[in-house]
Amino acid sequence: MKNTKFVMVVLTPVFLFMLVFQVVPIFLGLGISLFDYNPLRAENHFIGFSNFVRIAGDPVFYKAFGHTVYFVVMSTGFNIVLTLLIAQIISAFKRNKIRSLFRVIFFMPCVAPLAATGFIWRMMYDRRFGLINMFFNRFFGIAPRAWLGEAGTVMNAIIVFSLWADIGYNILLFCAGIDGIPSDFYEAAVIDGAGPVSRFFKITLPLLARTMCFVLAMTLIFYFQTFAQFEVMQNNHGGPNDIGLVLSLLIYRTAFVSKNMGYASTISLALLALIMIFTIISQRLNKVDWGY
Repeated sequence: MKNTKFVMVVLTPVFLFMLVFQVVPIFLGLGISLFDYNPLRAENHFIGFSNFVRIAGDPVFYKAFGHTVYFVVMSTGFNIVLTLLIAQIISAFKRNKIRSLFRVIFFMPCVAPLAATGFIWRMMYDRRFGLINMFFNRFFGIAPRAWLGEAGTVMNAIIVFSLWADIGYNILLFCAGIDGIPSDFYEAAVIDGAGPVSRFFKITLPLLARTMCFVLAMTLIFYFQTFAQFEVMQNNHGGPNDIGLVLSLLIYRTAFVSKNMGYASTISLALLALIMIFTIISQRLNKVDWGY
């Protein structure tokens, strides 16, 4: 009974925090989406589900939707592969000091503000004076390009920056997962003659299933909500002809530039539904019913 009271006392502030800052805003957003809401107007008329009808036929929304899905799928895929590979290489070192050094190196970009690093990378992508164009032109003879101004390169350029900025988190998580695998499995595999590649695919990867499920879900949620780099690295809130427009940027533009809070809330609900669908699918695909 005492333990139950202690748990309730500890968890009550957490539940209140979630209620006030997560649950209530969702219902408020749903309510606002039913109005033609502009905070600068004295009267805001109830329009029912008109915003939902509008979003179903909005080509700008579908463009942002496609860009968002592309960004999330590509970024998440490369993130998982890179971080898992790097974590495996780091965990192969025997000395803890060397492993800690590499973890700190890869985690350093994660503590830097995305707005500041995004602005620096924007200068690096500059067509005339950017270091990236200078490098490709000097060593490979490739003509300078407007990486953030062309439809075929802007999303990939931002994906590269996003990977650089946040792979440190997942590297630490995968390192922790790999370090938690009992060494008995590897010792038995070595005795049976299994090589490093075989040990990775037959021992490390299967036993990282729980870690993989968590990392995949959190990475998907994070990338769906990405906003800073798209806002800082582009002009006009999405670039020319909306070539780099994603849903988070569309929500900001609709709410704070066009002052159409009702429609912005509708797009937010659509983004919430999209995140829930992808998260549920990822958890179903990585469902684990065993332990070691």
